[in-house]
Amino acid sequence: MEQSDEALVQACRAGSQAAWELLVERYQRLVFSIARHTGLDQEQSADVFQRVFTTLVERVDRIEQPASIRSWLITTTRHEAWRLSRQERARRHGAEQEGPLEISQADEAQMPDILIMRLEEQHMVYSAVQALNERCRGLLIMLFYQAEPPPYADIAAALQMSEGSIGPTRARCLKKLRQLLEDGGI
Repeated sequence: MEQSDEALVQACRAGSQAAWELLVERYQRLVFSIARHTGLDQEQSADVFQRVFTTLVERVDRIEQPASIRSWLITTTRHEAWRLSRQERARRHGAEQEGPLEISQADEAQMPDILIMRLEEQHMVYSAVQALNERCRGLLIMLFYQAEPPPYADIAAALQMSEGSIGPTRARCLKKLRQLLEDGGI
């Protein structure tokens, strides 16, 4: 069974390298996606990602609600992305950045809450797909995580199954995925 966020944070506080790796693995796509959706390029998003997890390492002992680490990461990512965006705008306009971080209405428009909710949902679905057995995971990734799904013949060959069993297997895998999401075990 997968460790809860709270258990992972507690293990991180105790110095577990494995817990840190799992926590980063669990949330890396979400953090990076939020940064990208604020309009940052690949390199800037990577900087935000690094800053967010560096901040987490520095403050892990002060997080009051370890079970809400996802919310903490989202909020911290948004603030880091806005800060970096603001610095870039100031640099481009030759202005110096002074005073505390203030989030403008333009910054808020860059990352509406509905987009954050969609990114969280995508993250939850992706995490649930990763929790499926290898066959289901492979099938769903080939069918739904590629810009153009390959022909059934290619899928059958790659997964060593008959073309006729792809549809029923897909249905069973989606049912398992739905169950994982409903159970909230991700």
